[in-house]
Amino acid sequence: MEILKLNHITKVYGDKVPHSALKDINLGIEQGEFVGVMGPSGSGKTTLLNVISTIDPPTSGEVLINGENPYQLDRAKLALFRRRKLGFVFQDFNLIDTLTIGENIVLPLTLDGQKVSFMDKKLKEVAARLNIEDILTKRTYEVSGGQAQRTAIARAIIHSPLLLLADEPTGNLDSKAAKDVMELFESINRDTGVTTVMVTHDPLSASYCHRVIFIKDGRFFNEIHRGNSRQKFYQKIIDVLSLLGGEADDLSSIRFK
Repeated sequence: MEILKLNHITKVYGDKVPHSALKDINLGIEQGEFVGVMGPSGSGKTTLLNVISTIDPPTSGEVLINGENPYQLDRAKLALFRRRKLGFVFQDFNLIDTLTIGENIVLPLTLDGQKVSFMDKKLKEVAARLNIEDILTKRTYEVSGGQAQRTAIARAIIHSPLLLLADEPTGNLDSKAAKDVMELFESINRDTGVTTVMVTHDPLSASYCHRVIFIKDGRFFNEIHRGNSRQKFYQKIIDVLSLLGGEADDLSSIRFK
């Protein structure tokens, strides 16, 4: 069953000097898939994620999430849809400094007016899954980058979203923390079945996905599937990125481990 369907998505910015960030993108993502989106800087990959995440409406085309077009909802219903159906993980964590780690994690449930007993139960479950039980009373500035990103992932999945969306989730992490975070994404996807879409420039992170979609100049360029070997998949990703061209920093220098 397709959880996400994009039909002929085009996104144009600017009136006097229009710039097409996305051009006729078609994409279907099945329930439980873990899909990476890659491309050179300025290729449109973040715009694509913003369109999927209901943050930035397409200029033309249709977005269907579980058969529903969120852009046809009014503002209040769209906010509710976003809060209940989607989970977000960002490069810079987007945690609230005035809240504890635990309070940050339960924020989606707090906003939804859930009972404290329910929130406590869900917090215990998700903290145990992400191995962060011992930092729940700490503040955001008292934890490492890896712990902050685990917190952000916990917040993104505590309400069991239909779709988990991640924008460069390992961008601010060292290689050890990045590997830990990607193993978490992989296990969460495998164990809970949450459909996951991740934008990344890092081939190592992308190698944890089931398939990777490449875009260039706002257009669909290529897609590759993982198969049984992550190492072979990693090499295939490197090969496509070298075909794509782009800036030197789009190619990770980290060796496969």
